Amino acid sequence: MAHPLRRLYAAVLLLALAGAACAQQTSYTFGVVPQESASQLAANWSPVLAALSEKSGVKLSFATAPDVPTFERRLAAGEYDFAYMNPYHFVVYHAKPGYRALARAKGERLRGVVVVRRDSPVREMKDLAGATLAFPTPAAFGATLLVQAEMQRQHLPFKAAFVKSHNSVYRGVVKGLYPAGGGVPRTLDLLDPAISRELRVVWTSQAYTSHAIATRPQLDPAVRGRVLAAMMQASLEPAQLRLLAEIGFDGFEPAHDQDWDDVRRLRISPADARIQE
Repeated sequence: MAHPLRRLYAAVLLLALAGAACAQQTSYTFGVVPQESASQLAANWSPVLAALSEKSGVKLSFATAPDVPTFERRLAAGEYDFAYMNPYHFVVYHAKPGYRALARAKGERLRGVVVVRRDSPVREMKDLAGATLAFPTPAAFGATLLVQAEMQRQHLPFKAAFVKSHNSVYRGVVKGLYPAGGGVPRTLDLLDPAISRELRVVWTSQAYTSHAIATRPQLDPAVRGRVLAAMMQASLEPAQLRLLAEIGFDGFEPAHDQDWDDVRRLRISPADARIQE
């Protein structure tokens, strides 16, 4: 007959193992930078994440934030297991808290654009000297930082109005609230045609490495691998590519932290970008 203390130790061990099993993570948040409204992002991204969940066996739950500063604070705290973030965000949040590149949109390069109303007299950047330009947030890489850098390069004075999202920029310009605003081709392409046909692009930047899909540093490497494999598989299937088209992707490709060295070479500091942590 087993000693009573041994039975007690065995029971405690079983309870501990059961508790550890119950504590295992069963769902992983996938944070998406709020370039558009939360409802639009959810409509476009949720089917993609559902398909990746099915293929990988890793449940991915869509998440975003009410605005980009809140999204930035959550990245700084490492709250998202997976996150789709702009190139400048990746450079900052790779350094701390240590987000690691996983994938990015296949073949995509990021450019900033400046849009005006279709009937605007503005034809080039110098026509905007002294104007108040609309930007989504201070640290939006293509839509804000690249545009502002060009205005400064040309020694053009301007004022900045931050309106929270790319869609708000575009709508504000169409309504005549601002003479021009910053954006990126991807969000412009996804815009309601009733709005986009009222806009005209007057400037486009050079190309940089596009948005990162990255994971928090503590994420299980096996989970990373399963999700990446599912992304690569989805990039080969016509039905999955139709889903990806809704988020402006032609597929996925693996990514590495050094892919964003072109952004690092710009030497934009967090203070310049007014990242809110």
